[in-house]
Order: sequence, then C-alpha cells, then structure tokens
Amino acid sequence: MTTPTDDLRILALHELSTPAAVIGEFPRSDGAASTVAATRAAVHQILHGTEDRLIVVIGPCSVHDPSAALDYAQRLASVRQRLSESLDIIMRVYFEKPRTTIGWKGLINDPRLDGSFDIDRGLRIARDLLLKIGNLGVPAGCEFLETTTPQYIADLVAWAAIGARTTESQVHREMASGLSCPPRSLTISWRLPRRGVRRSQRPRAIPIATSSYAGVRRQTTMPPASPPPPRWRRAPACRRLS
Repeated sequence: MTTPTDDLRILALHELSTPAAVIGEFPRSDGAASTVAATRAAVHQILHGTEDRLIVVIGPCSVHDPSAALDYAQRLASVRQRLSESLDIIMRVYFEKPRTTIGWKGLINDPRLDGSFDIDRGLRIARDLLLKIGNLGVPAGCEFLETTTPQYIADLVAWAAIGARTTESQVHREMASGLSCPPRSLTISWRLPRRGVRRSQRPRAIPIATSSYAGVRRQTTMPPASPPPPRWRRAPACRRLS
C-alpha cells in the first residue's frame, strides 16, 4: 500500500449544486435583466466620458440580513429615480468578505453566521436577493472573491469590484477579463489598479468551471465596459442628501 499524499488536510467534501440548478430555481426575470443591461451600458458610457453623470456605488459593505438589504433597496429605488439625471446609483450588495486574518467570510460562505458553512444555501439566498433587487429597478454591484461565484450570480450584477486584497492576484485579473459587467479594482494606490486594468484588458485563455462542465478553457475578450487605466483626482466636497 502506497503512502497517502493527497487531501491530507481535507476533512470532508460536500458537493454543491451546479450553477445551472441554482439559476433554474431563480431564473432571471425580464425586469432584472433590463435593469442590469441598462446600467452596464450607462456605466460604460460614463467611464468613457460619453455621458455626463456620476456613478455612485452605495450600500452595505457586507450583507448579513437579506430582509434589511431588500428594505434598503426599496428605499434607494425612489432616490435613484429622483436623482437619475445627474447620478447613476448602484447598490453595493457584497456577499463575500476577504479577510486579512480571520473572521466571517460573508453570506455565501456562512449564511447562518454560525460556522456551519452552508454554501449551497448561501448561493441561493444571494441569487434570490439580487433578483428581487433587480426587479425593483435597482442595479447591484458585487465584489467577486471566489472564482466560482460569478457562475451563480454574475448575470444579475451590473458592476463588479475586485477588492484591494485581490487586485494583484493573477486569478482575479483573469476572472475580471471575462466578466460581462464593468469590473473595477479597488485600492488606495493608483499603481495597483492601473496594472490590474491593463492586465485584464488583454484577451486570454483560462481554465474555469461553468454551469455545465467542471473545467473548460474559456477564451476571453477585453471587458466591453473596461475603462482606461485610472487617473485619480481629489473628489469634490459632498453634501448630505435629505
């Protein structure tokens, strides 16, 4: 008998539902699809300077209560409509939390907040919430951390963030190059996102899981709404909206 060398630190494997199965339970509605498509197009135009509005991404940095997030979206819907001539407001709906040390990793990873890690349930909660928010006419923005997550929810996301902890990750730059929504690298340094944008703009072939196959080689193109490398400037003073 040979000495075991594989999976020595793996306690158990729990099979997840396929993206196709989860999407089948919560199919994309016409209303949500229209919200996503219109916002992606508007973000593209704003980032390239062909539309004179500002993009505002606002909302919970980490969703832990879907009911509270939906209530926030309902309140935001009227504000978004009222300010639509000058602002394109996107609701931040983050389900994944990168951690420098330890801590709760987000609603998808641990939806019960008790260490049970019911990821199958978390994926369904996330997709259901995004669908309800989209049906309100409010576009959603998400940070993508796990590279399999987009297969479950990306069709309901209008704007994507690559976080400060992952903006230099080759895996996440490659993931960004294949996203259908405008991706953005988030960090306080302008050099890192500038390199990340340039890297993700290049077409590439990457192995990735899809809704039907465990692994395929996917050819990517430059994200259609990928903006030029950023040039930072100080934001103007803001007043509180009543």
